[in-house]
Amino acid sequence: MSLLGSYFTGIFYRVKFEEKIDWSKPYILCANHTSVLDITAMTYISPRAITFIGKAELLKNPVTRIFFKTIDIPVDRKSKMSSFRSFKKANEMLKEGKTLAIFPEGKIDEQYPPTIHPFKSGAFRMAIENNIPIIPIVIENAWEILWDDGHQLGSHPGIVKIQVFAPINTMQYNEKNASDLEDYVYNKMLLHWKLQNKL
Repeated sequence: MSLLGSYFTGIFYRVKFEEKIDWSKPYILCANHTSVLDITAMTYISPRAITFIGKAELLKNPVTRIFFKTIDIPVDRKSKMSSFRSFKKANEMLKEGKTLAIFPEGKIDEQYPPTIHPFKSGAFRMAIENNIPIIPIVIENAWEILWDDGHQLGSHPGIVKIQVFAPINTMQYNEKNASDLEDYVYNKMLLHWKLQNKL
């Protein structure tokens, strides 16, 4: 439904893959976050159903509330208990072979133009604990088409460009060097972002 809505408003998606991905396997999709279009972009990438971990504030919006209440995992990052419950549920889904989508920045950037901010560690700890590959994803220009929710700068038709990198095997990582995985993914995504946005 979200894809159909995008098409009706003249917003389309173009994806470049670093390599062909075997979607029969579970992954953690790790993407930057600058627009509500990012959720639709992620569903466009994967031919199989994916489960989103998203901030609990999305439950306050009447449209996104329907989506997140039925198939996704809301998390209140201000509550340690909420974060623990969400982390536990996400781990269970990974063990069931589900693919998760996470925006590790934890929020849409408040500055304009946006950049990629430091990541929360949850996605990387889950990937290591469950030995699940991480796929870094850079959504290059959704912010130019619809920044945040569109209230401040509006929106316009266009093509959302997405770079999907090759899956990163997490077997060589553990609790002690989890930050190395996080730094590697962050720097890979940030470099691509800067090159695409000429920063």
